Amino acid sequence: MSAQLTGRDRAVGAARVDLRFGQESRGQAHAKHDWSVRWQLERSHTLAPRQLLLCYLGLCLLSSAIAAAFWSVGALMAMPYAGAELLAVGAALLFYARHAADNESIRLAPGSLVVEYASGRHVERVEFTPAWVRIEPEHGDRSLIELSGQGRKISVGRFVRPELRRELADELRWALRRWSHGTAG
Repeated sequence: MSAQLTGRDRAVGAARVDLRFGQESRGQAHAKHDWSVRWQLERSHTLAPRQLLLCYLGLCLLSSAIAAAFWSVGALMAMPYAGAELLAVGAALLFYARHAADNESIRLAPGSLVVEYASGRHVERVEFTPAWVRIEPEHGDRSLIELSGQGRKISVGRFVRPELRRELADELRWALRRWSHGTAG
């Protein structure tokens, strides 16, 4: 049951919309205190970690076989160069793997808006009272989205294409309005 938001609907947050980035959830009672919205923003992955490992192992086998063939005909430096190349590629893949799970998680639940940004092993977590949150672009429509309130701030939208960040900000504003007007049930 989705609907387009009219100006009046946006003002009171009454219309139900299909969220592009977030996901609504409700308890069985459909009460306001059971309603929440979660946005999970992650990097786009072309290869799963297991596929990446298999590709790297295939590259190691192929490169070693070629280097061994050249070494067998007298090109003694082929093997050390192949080893150095594979170490460099392995280091780059380790760096990639360290940041492959980077993500942003935003959860609007009863009485709180929790934002977490994970980059490598570093996790930044900020909790807001929904009624006091401001949502603005940092510098322009295509820049990161800054959530601020109660003397705290955090930027989100790193894993959303710049041209879609405004839509993400609109979704966040819609959910906060809906919560603050008591129509979340």
